[in-house]
Amino acid sequence: MHESVQEYYGQTLSSSDDLQTNACCTGSEPPQYLKNILSKLHDDVMSRYFGCGIICPTALEGMRILDLGCGAGRDVYALSALVGPSGSVVGVDMTDEQLEVANRHIEYHRQAFGFPEANVSFYKGYIEKLDELPLEPQSFDIIVSNCVINLAVDKAAVLKAARELLKPGGEMYFSDVYVDRRMPESLKSDPVLYGECLAGALYWNDFVNLAKQSGFLDPRLVEDAPITIENQQIIEKTEGLRFFSATYRLFNIDKLEPACEDYGQAVIYKGDISNQKASFLLDKHHLIETGKVFPVCGNTYRMLNESRFNSHFEFIGSWDKHYGIFEGCGTSLPFDSEQVAGEGGCC
Repeated sequence: MHESVQEYYGQTLSSSDDLQTNACCTGSEPPQYLKNILSKLHDDVMSRYFGCGIICPTALEGMRILDLGCGAGRDVYALSALVGPSGSVVGVDMTDEQLEVANRHIEYHRQAFGFPEANVSFYKGYIEKLDELPLEPQSFDIIVSNCVINLAVDKAAVLKAARELLKPGGEMYFSDVYVDRRMPESLKSDPVLYGECLAGALYWNDFVNLAKQSGFLDPRLVEDAPITIENQQIIEKTEGLRFFSATYRLFNIDKLEPACEDYGQAVIYKGDISNQKASFLLDKHHLIETGKVFPVCGNTYRMLNESRFNSHFEFIGSWDKHYGIFEGCGTSLPFDSEQVAGEGGCC
């Protein structure tokens, strides 16, 4: 499949206009601050973007970030602006044509952002074989990926390597394509479905279990959107399957529990993160209003306390008493089945 994907993204697709579904299109409108950054990116980089989400978490200044399956570098360059000259971003991709575009415009973006030195670098390699690249263990604050892990042959190897590369308290923040049931074997090797990010999509609950087996014990869904398919042949092939683009965040914190446990804890957000003054979005079920006491489970408490977000919160409570399971946990389909009218579209 590696060769098939390299051909599809290196030669078959010359721009996002060549896609046959919206699986590899960002489903929601980027915030204004990100639009301002994207407007500075080179047209060659923007035209070869095939992402399915916005992999831009907050509090990035000075961070060291790794982008798995970076393509022509659109997300690498956007993140490089946000980490600033004191941070850095590394991109990994296996497609020569994409990396050629990314490397060609390093100096262009250094000048566009006014940095004294370029803060990006690119490596050719497979995201299933990150141990073969010159990447030091526990050297990254954040790992991102945009609609690429579904293309990986060995997804467990990707998650395992990502956890090894993250610093303690670091996070993997990524968007990808998921399906509401296990993909039929007859479709898994279809080259067009694979290239369109559908054939390699994980059943969402298999992903959750795989993440936990890799050491990310409490995957958090940030946002999601249904994927529409307009190609009649693909519709017929995938009849009965529902696909979703979704963004998850996985924290590299050893003491997270498999379920949300209640210890009577709470947090108060200080409102001091750029672009999140009024509230802080941790995930789909945790929008924390500035200044308000917000009850949290033990896992959420640790995610905020033992990560780069620590200084932005006040923490209330201890681990002295356990009150059972935290309300709101469930195992049903986590995605919304209806698309909001007027939203979506390729960048």
